[in-house]
Amino acid sequence: MDKVLVAESVRKSYGDVDALSGVSLSVAEGEVFGLIGPNGAGKTTLVRALTGTTAVEGDVSVLGSDPAAVEESRVGLLPQSFSPAGRLTARELVSYYAGLYDEARDPDAVLADVGIEGDDADAWYENLSGGQKRRTCVAAALVNDPDVLFLDEPTTGIDPAGRRSLWNLLESLADGGTTVFLTSHSMVEVERLSDRVGLLNDGELVAVGTPADLVAAHGGDSRLLVETTASPEPDALDDGRFTLSTRGDELVFEGLTPRDIGDAVRALDDAGVAFDSLTWTEPDLEDVYLSLTGESFEAVGRTDAAAGADADSDADAPVAEAGGGRR
Repeated sequence: MDKVLVAESVRKSYGDVDALSGVSLSVAEGEVFGLIGPNGAGKTTLVRALTGTTAVEGDVSVLGSDPAAVEESRVGLLPQSFSPAGRLTARELVSYYAGLYDEARDPDAVLADVGIEGDDADAWYENLSGGQKRRTCVAAALVNDPDVLFLDEPTTGIDPAGRRSLWNLLESLADGGTTVFLTSHSMVEVERLSDRVGLLNDGELVAVGTPADLVAAHGGDSRLLVETTASPEPDALDDGRFTLSTRGDELVFEGLTPRDIGDAVRALDDAGVAFDSLTWTEPDLEDVYLSLTGESFEAVGRTDAAAGADADSDADAPVAEAGGGRR
């Protein structure tokens, strides 16, 4: 497949803070690439580099050209935050963005694709729920029928049913050849949608691969979680086949197979440990995240000062709008 997005040795600094430290990646046509990482890791800076809205060192190409030279109608961008100019209904907002292009999809059809129809389409944007606002912004990013779509937290505030519907839409777009570059704090979303995932930490791309490959390489073992208020000594339960640790009100057995669960329960009984529940878990992307960053997925990756220098407050880049990559 053709490489639609390419970054080679991309660097960006803000004072003494390196937001991006030699990032290299490529994304193929029709691929969904998920980018994850702590707050302040450089994710938004990388998106801005790829959309040509901030200057960087290194080489970046989109659809075979410099990002600034790509025809705007070929790129769709959904920023994390968005404030429309003026008081508009959902239909008027999407129609406004449709009017920026020589050719665009019917605004009502795009709104219907994201679940905004009837009275909701005629409601003032400011009066919509958070999830409806987000879906309207997705419609604005799709109205030009882009070849490349950049999505920053696309389902924030959207209810579970709406989230699944939007996932189906994005999968359909990718099947039709649209290239999607996704950043999200939902591991379920990233794992479901992404063909490949990149983990950015402190400005460095520390791992890239399919979700399954990343989990196999960095996710660790399956675990048996035991909910209990007891605090037994680990040695009292260790028979040499598994490791034991504590996490809050849980005992965590690692290194077991499903057929070892009975032995673990007998070890608990022999040690006089009462428990409320047992939960068997397989490693997933969140375990990969924890392994490679040393943090839970919700944690902030840097101090507020350093994060302020990162892309989320990139002073030299214009504020992004829903729709095309540049205005």
